[in-house]
Amino acid sequence: MYVKDDCKLKFLELKAKRNYRFIVYKIDEQTQQVIVDKLGGPQETYEDFTNSLPEHECRYAVFDYDFTTDENCQKSKIFFFAWSPDGSRVRSKMLYASSKDKFKRQLDGIQAELQATDPSEMTLDIIKARAL
Repeated sequence: MYVKDDCKLKFLELKAKRNYRFIVYKIDEQTQQVIVDKLGGPQETYEDFTNSLPEHECRYAVFDYDFTTDENCQKSKIFFFAWSPDGSRVRSKMLYASSKDKFKRQLDGIQAELQATDPSEMTLDIIKARAL
């Protein structure tokens, strides 16, 4: 599995410059490469992010989540998502599962990880709980 340089560069822009709220990645099964599928601008919401994930196809994604702690401090955490919906092809699920750790290592700065097969497994409440 090869990760295109663009994937890492866009992640660095999300992490350092905060140019994006989220990035959705997909594996091009013909070329066996991880490529950028969608970019979410800094004004986009968590709902925009979840709506950008396809209903029946696997994806990787990162989301920059801003929150306020109980001590009233502004913080952010970068979440890595492994999206593998129940309705996706078995071959696709296997490909994404076997490549996940290698891809995740390419993205230096991931602070939390979530695997989901259904939108109910990645609600905003779950993200909030994992961030604190």
